[in-house]
Amino acid sequence: MQGRPSLNLQVRGLAPSATVSINERSNDLLAAGREVFKLGLGQSPFPIPDSVVEALRANAARKEYMPVRGLPALRDAVAAYHQRGVDGAHEYSGEHVLVGPGSKELMFITQLAFYGDLVLPSPAWVSYSPQARIIGRQVVWLPTRADNGWKLTPADIDALCRRDRGRPRVLILNYPSNPTGQTYGGDELAALAEVLRAHDVLVVSDEIYGELHHDGAHTTIARFYPEGTIVSSGLSKWCGAGGWRLGTFLFPRELEWLQRAMIAVASETYTSTSAPIQCAAVAAFAFGRDIAAYVAHEQAILKALGGWCHRRLLAGGIACAAPQGGFYLFPEFHAHADSLRRRGIAGGEALCERLLEETGVAILPGSEFGRPYGDLTARLAYVDFDGGPALAAHDPQRPIDDAWLRRFAPRVLTAIERLVAFVAA
Repeated sequence: MQGRPSLNLQVRGLAPSATVSINERSNDLLAAGREVFKLGLGQSPFPIPDSVVEALRANAARKEYMPVRGLPALRDAVAAYHQRGVDGAHEYSGEHVLVGPGSKELMFITQLAFYGDLVLPSPAWVSYSPQARIIGRQVVWLPTRADNGWKLTPADIDALCRRDRGRPRVLILNYPSNPTGQTYGGDELAALAEVLRAHDVLVVSDEIYGELHHDGAHTTIARFYPEGTIVSSGLSKWCGAGGWRLGTFLFPRELEWLQRAMIAVASETYTSTSAPIQCAAVAAFAFGRDIAAYVAHEQAILKALGGWCHRRLLAGGIACAAPQGGFYLFPEFHAHADSLRRRGIAGGEALCERLLEETGVAILPGSEFGRPYGDLTARLAYVDFDGGPALAAHDPQRPIDDAWLRRFAPRVLTAIERLVAFVAA
């Protein structure tokens, strides 16, 4: 098209997702012969469970369009999977489930169908805010503090809602958190739920990392605020199947009106999710003994590896909260601000750029996650290892020591050591 570009103003200047971009840049550098430690993209290092792969193989010939809501057997399995976590607080069935090509797409059509402000803690995952921008919704960032584990408090929500009572709002609450690795306990969720209910705030509870709680103790806020909570999950993190692109939303009956609207949008956009993938996902969400054992191995390995990374960062004078779930850390470099500035590094953006160029370690600045530009924070994903041999070697009866980690996750350990040395230089 010649002449003046006619881009939608909502996407003009919009950059590609930071996590996707750092992964592609890392791959380009690797292809050029550079040594790169890929701690930028949060991709599960673990292989998909054998039973789930076998289910995909058995259904590879399925070619029909699935129902927009999703395969009935999968919706039933997802409802039963989540019913375990609410402890009778709410009754769910397959009718309460919507399946989509990744939870990312479902979050997008939620913001499209629901008219209201998007409320996010700072920091938060990179795509929540850009999705709101594309649709034209207002984003309200609520600052959090490192000394509180980067978590929202009831007072944060109450103060916001009191400024304009009755204004429609949707809060995306992601825990265990990408980017911080922190999570909420039952008492904290119950207190948040009380305020959210009082102000009629819609909650999308992004629990994609729930099964990766390092102690296997994830609690859903739907237990305390079922009528106002949509629970988001999928196959990408705990099942290792990010590239399969399958996400699920669980709605309470009180939000059936929103579910119906999202189904209508889905029918006019992606139509349905891949038939073979949905059939395979039934085996995952059925959560049989093999899946439960697989997840327990993941939890133990990630807890040990995350703990090692945390201790090494602290020993290097880099402040960081101990990870509680998922595979992320959110280190702060403020104690090194003066020495970094003398080297021409004035913020997290420059820090991450120089770190990649000089050491090959790829991480992302905190500003990509809603922190102020120039903030000396960053997110790293401790995933640059082959999870297959690690799973096979893990013995639940034996503790995972430094030697075990050095054998099965050497690139992560080397990357953290290079990061610490770079900051101290």
